[in-house]
Amino acid sequence: MTADSTPALVQPAESPDGEPAFPAGASPGARGPRARNTKAYLQYAAGKIAGAIVSLFAVLVTSFFLFRLIPSDPVKQMTGGKRVSEQQLENLRHQFGLDQPMWKQFTSYIGDALTGDFGTSYQFHTPVIDKIADALPATLLLTGTAYVLYSALGIWLGTRTAWRNGSRSDRFNTAFALTLYSIPSFWLGLLLIIVFAVGIGPIPGMFPTGGLESGGETGFAYIIDVAHHLILPVITLVAVGYAQTLLVMRSSLLDEMGSDYLTTARAKGLRDDVVRRKHAVPNAMLPTFTLMFVNLGHVVAGQILVETVFSWPGLGGLFYSALSVPDLPLVQGLFFVFATAVILANTLADILYPLLDPRVGR
Repeated sequence: MTADSTPALVQPAESPDGEPAFPAGASPGARGPRARNTKAYLQYAAGKIAGAIVSLFAVLVTSFFLFRLIPSDPVKQMTGGKRVSEQQLENLRHQFGLDQPMWKQFTSYIGDALTGDFGTSYQFHTPVIDKIADALPATLLLTGTAYVLYSALGIWLGTRTAWRNGSRSDRFNTAFALTLYSIPSFWLGLLLIIVFAVGIGPIPGMFPTGGLESGGETGFAYIIDVAHHLILPVITLVAVGYAQTLLVMRSSLLDEMGSDYLTTARAKGLRDDVVRRKHAVPNAMLPTFTLMFVNLGHVVAGQILVETVFSWPGLGGLFYSALSVPDLPLVQGLFFVFATAVILANTLADILYPLLDPRVGR
């Protein structure tokens, strides 16, 4: 067989000048498409990380100026309306650095924040980072539990309703989800407190009105007590969160159901549940995957209104308390933590997305 009769599939690739693109017998796997794809992905990921760093710095700057627009004097608020001399007020302003020029306050804040020091709380007279660390576990317990439940429930129900599009269960679940999604979470929480904590008509009050624990319990009894306090706020968060997840999952799966690859899978004789589980759902999960990472950021940020309604001792309730003063160092620190959690979750989603869908990041 002559050189010209060599099958095209086994001929070595040539560069534009006619030379082989790689030595004969060498595998192009280490270079060529795979190397180019890896390099493109690393450049894509680096760009996303750089964008996240810029966003974090922008949040740091914004958090300083935003809360200084509040028309309130933190020092006067801290005195609780008591008769205080002007000299005492000036001493407090000097103690907290509020008598310094704005530019000096800003540079000091940026320099300290970059080292993890957000200052001392006006209210609690403790480092801001310590107050955040104390309140973080309660928020993670509440929002983390709700996140797992509403993500699983929303994906499961969204898949079933879309696959049975037009059925009675589809219409009911979609209408119910739309109703819950349109209800403000704090209003739903207040409604649950009135009905199931205070009691109304024949329904007795079965749950605590708020808080993390009753106090005085230890061991297993303490776990049961905390779980009892968790029920109503978790139901509130799950009701709104699952509705959003269901609607996104249902819409994504409906878009996939008319695709040619599903028709091909059915033509091969695959059962309907196999087509749904192994072919349709993995492709429909991509938008839901993004939503889950966005919601993951809110696990740390918490739900300020829900935590406030249920007197939950987490970051959300702490933020509301700090905002009412305003406790500027604590508000700024919490705002930065909330924004950081959301930015990092979105960045992680952007980085992982091309691994699920190779079309992204090209």
